[in-house]
Amino acid sequence: MTRGLILDPTASRSDDIADAGPDLATLEGKIIGFRVDELWRSWDWVAEIWAQELERTGAIVKFWRAGGRTGTVGERVIQELDAFTDTLDAAIVGMANCGSCTSWTIHDALWAARKDIPTVAVATRHFEQLAANLAKRGGRSGLRRYILPYPLDILQKAEVHDIARDHYRSFLRTLGVRDRLAVEPAA
Repeated sequence: MTRGLILDPTASRSDDIADAGPDLATLEGKIIGFRVDELWRSWDWVAEIWAQELERTGAIVKFWRAGGRTGTVGERVIQELDAFTDTLDAAIVGMANCGSCTSWTIHDALWAARKDIPTVAVATRHFEQLAANLAKRGGRSGLRRYILPYPLDILQKAEVHDIARDHYRSFLRTLGVRDRLAVEPAA
């Protein structure tokens, strides 16, 4: 009789980081970076609104668009990601809205989080569990994730802008912003 060893695919990593990492207590003067991609126009639209709001509260916003991920192009993209995240006080990485996009969103968010800066990976509801599983598999189950509605990309720009505005304050709380004037709605 042949014997085999069955591995438990649900096992947790012994080096998992369940902590979300540092908070971004305040926005004023902080450099906030948005990692956008080549696919999801809806993420561009959300990032556009969130960037305007961040700048209104005194943050400095930068954008970086990820490109190809294979061969020499992929190597260059990783170097660019590394250089970009080196300049940030916080990173917002999106958007997890398909299988490969979710993988790369979590990959890039983990890259930023390893630099000990507040980091949020943005996903749509349909890919929430995959994003959580990939973060855990990447050794950081506590990675901050912010979840937007699904489907998002089939909506018109004005509708997506409304959703972005509706989600902005709760997104700030996910990022760890404690500045009451930024997080709480005006009375």
